[in-house]
Amino acid sequence: MNIKSLLLGSAAALAAVSGAQAADAIVAAEPEPMEYVRVCDAFGTGFFYIPGTETCLKIGGYVRFQINWDDNNDVGDDDNWDARTRALVNFDARTDTELGTLRSFIELRTWAEGDYNGGAFEINEAYITVGGFKVGYGFNYWDAGLSGETDDLGSNRVNMVGYEYKGDTFSAGIFVDELTGLQDGNPLGLQSALYAPSYAANDGIGIEAQVSGKFGAVSAQLLGGYDFNTEEGAVRGIMTAGVGPGEFGLAGVWASGPSAYYDRSEWAVAVQYAAKFGKFTVTPAFQYYGNVGYAADGDWLDNDAWRAGATLDYAITSGLSFKTTVNYTKVDDDGLAAGFDDDSWTGFVRLQRTF
Repeated sequence: MNIKSLLLGSAAALAAVSGAQAADAIVAAEPEPMEYVRVCDAFGTGFFYIPGTETCLKIGGYVRFQINWDDNNDVGDDDNWDARTRALVNFDARTDTELGTLRSFIELRTWAEGDYNGGAFEINEAYITVGGFKVGYGFNYWDAGLSGETDDLGSNRVNMVGYEYKGDTFSAGIFVDELTGLQDGNPLGLQSALYAPSYAANDGIGIEAQVSGKFGAVSAQLLGGYDFNTEEGAVRGIMTAGVGPGEFGLAGVWASGPSAYYDRSEWAVAVQYAAKFGKFTVTPAFQYYGNVGYAADGDWLDNDAWRAGATLDYAITSGLSFKTTVNYTKVDDDGLAAGFDDDSWTGFVRLQRTF
């Protein structure tokens, strides 16, 4: 074998080995392009597109720490106080469709109090809206009141179906509600003897309708509701107007009898003024109740009551706020159970981080 043959043989062997290694080599795939989250400004700040869809999503909520207190103690003379923490988170998804904006809203909350943890989240609200139609579970028109923490003008959270028209300065809506109970059985913070337990088991249907408008610095709304189970109805009006450094509010409500829409009293009027000073808002308020509470036959009792109080709001910084309120309530002596006071002081202190 000469040198030339040796060199040719070595080259052939090296080529064969190199070919075998090349056949076994792993070729890295090109990375797929990443779709980054895009901002969706069609529905306001905070929305972003869910990747791969044309649906915009906004996530929000708050963490709240609050200490409630009152001087209603049935055993001794010491004041009652109670600290609790609440967590709330919501998801707001919206899509433009040929029927208008399709929206779904889910809000969950839980709380912890003393040595008891509220544990699982509960549904605070969950509903679908499209083209003005709304169906689901949530707070209805009766939940909206004045801005302070003194007025008591009704509140409902129900399963509902209805339609609402919203214009630039005018809106109107009508809803059918599933009514599963009256409002809280002790609205004035006094004894339950003023309220008949037989009316607490309400399981029926109600209908409510509201019209509202804005005329310059003045806003007004008129609301009516009828409870088919109790065969009673209620009407409420609220007006607010910008005056000086704040907002003046006036409200009135009348009920033919206790119902799931309003069971505080036969009638009531409330007034307040929310004065703004920089980061502070001070809201003194007053409400008068005529014929508070009802008997077993559903007739209103001949007891009047009034409540006066003030609320202080302080915007500490963006997303962090402080609120405190104190209220004094006085009820006529007629019909009160023995051992209960006819007046009370109540209030709370709250710190809340909203995002």
